Amino acid sequence: MTLSHCFLYVLDQDEALRFYTDGVGLEVRTDSRMGDYRWLTVGPPDQPEIELGLSAIGPPLPPEDYSTVTDLVAKGSMGAVIFAVDDCRATFERLSGFGAEVLQEPIDQPYGVTDCAFRDPSGNMVRFSQNKT
Repeated sequence: MTLSHCFLYVLDQDEALRFYTDGVGLEVRTDSRMGDYRWLTVGPPDQPEIELGLSAIGPPLPPEDYSTVTDLVAKGSMGAVIFAVDDCRATFERLSGFGAEVLQEPIDQPYGVTDCAFRDPSGNMVRFSQNKT
C-alpha cells in the first residue's frame, strides 16, 4: 500500500495554487473542471506518485457545513502538512521573501529536526522539517 492523495481545504484555489507552486515549489498534477467542481492537485517534483489536493469548500460537503469548514480553515484549525527539506533555513528565507505568514522561525527541536512553520493563504499550517543528522 502507498499513499497517493491527501487534501487540504482552501478558500481560493487560484491563490493556493500560486502559493504551493511559486512559493513552496510543488508542480501541478491535475487541474480539471467538472462543471462547477475543480479537481486541483499539486505534488513534489521528485515524488510523482504523491498528490496534494487543494479542495474548494463545497461539494461533496453538505451545504450546511460550508460556513463551519470555512471558519475552521481560516482560523488554522484544520490539518497541517509537513514537507521534509534539505535546508530548512533556506526554505524559510525563500518563503519569507514570498510573503508567506510566518508562524515559527527555524528552530532546532529536541526530537532531531530543525523546522519552521507558515500559514498558507487560506490559513492552513505548512511546516518544513530538516533532519539534523
